[in-house]
Amino acid sequence: MTAPTAPGRLDRQPAPATFGLGTAWRASRRTLAAALAPPLLLLLAACGPAAEAPKGPPGGGMPPPTVGVVTVTPGDVALSVDLPGRLEAWRVAQVRARVPGLVARRLFTEGTEVKAGQPLFQLDDAAYRAALASTEAAVARADAGVAQAQAQVARNQPLADAKAISAQEWLVTQTTLKQAQADVATARAAVLSARINLDYAAIKAPIAGRIGRSLVTEGALVGQGEATQMAVIQQTQTLYVNFTQSAAEALRLRRAFEGGQLKRASSGAAAELQVLLDDGSTYPLPAKLLFADPTVDAATGQVTLRAELPNPKGELLPGLFVKVRLVQATSQNAVRLPQQAVTRAAGGDSVLVVGADNKPLPRKITVGASLGSDWVVLGGLQAGDRVVVDGFQKLAMGAPGGPVNPVPWTPPGKGGPAGASGPAGDGPAGAGPAAAGPGPAGPSPATAASGPSAGASAASR
Repeated sequence: MTAPTAPGRLDRQPAPATFGLGTAWRASRRTLAAALAPPLLLLLAACGPAAEAPKGPPGGGMPPPTVGVVTVTPGDVALSVDLPGRLEAWRVAQVRARVPGLVARRLFTEGTEVKAGQPLFQLDDAAYRAALASTEAAVARADAGVAQAQAQVARNQPLADAKAISAQEWLVTQTTLKQAQADVATARAAVLSARINLDYAAIKAPIAGRIGRSLVTEGALVGQGEATQMAVIQQTQTLYVNFTQSAAEALRLRRAFEGGQLKRASSGAAAELQVLLDDGSTYPLPAKLLFADPTVDAATGQVTLRAELPNPKGELLPGLFVKVRLVQATSQNAVRLPQQAVTRAAGGDSVLVVGADNKPLPRKITVGASLGSDWVVLGGLQAGDRVVVDGFQKLAMGAPGGPVNPVPWTPPGKGGPAGASGPAGDGPAGAGPAAAGPGPAGPSPATAASGPSAGASAASR
């Protein structure tokens, strides 16, 4: 049974269900707007002017690859060759014992300069002094025999004139005198020999120069059966440089001279050479070519040459291996190109030349000798040609026969314009998008970070 309603009072009914549903929908809409605000801000920032990608060339293609080039400038190029050589002392003297004996003393300091005739070793000379005394006594005895023979001749002279003695006896008297005189000469020669042997016991320097180490010590027996080597003296104020050259190369140069392709580097005067040391440095004083051996070594096919090299400070030592740079000829209207620019193949040598339309085209060339890291080009190029030296990998990745962006090439290790050496253009091209990318992306996180805060405050409102 229903309870009666009090008169004059309106009963409150509960809100319809649609009212709670609309409130929930409005709350969810605010939450959705707050959640979508950051992505929308990021999208708007990316579509702004600062986020525009760098524009490429018209037509939307890749830019032309950048290559390093050198401009051909013909001129006279000195053709030189580096030949292996070895230094040799100007004079070498071996100090040897010329008489047998025991070494009593060493009279020099090893490694010092000695003078010609300076005593170096002293042998035990007691036996040689005794031999000298014996020969001197023999001279005295021979002199006595001469005196006796002369007296006999003086006595027999009148008798022979008077025919008091026979002719035979007179002949014997005269022969005895001559034999005595010969004995004197023999004895005096023996004295001279004994004095020479005594002098040889004092071993002296045959030449002036720098002496090396002693090869014998005190107490050693030397000169027994052969002349024992005891030390070596060398003169190094001037050195010889002995080096070799291929006979085929020398013949090729001679034919080039005769054909007028090359011009001799020196006329009449002796050619000057440069000596290169082991550390790659050049000796400051030039060497002078002395002669070339007229024969060819049958085993190696090389011709031996010799040069004279001054060594006033004694910096160089005999036996040192060096390289000799010999300027043999001068090539007129030749071009020097880095070796990396030349492609060598069985069909011939070629280079890439950039034309007026900036398109590289291969061209055959004639390569001569090498100078350091360069080739000497004798033909195939003209003044003003631009030869590609660097950037071949970019050409391989680009369109075949397409244009390039030539820039002056600078050897590695030397300053030059950007992109002139090495992979020019790769750095800027790769760095461009990376530099542009952070521009628009930088402010976006800040804007996005403020997005949720604004959405949250809107939701709270």
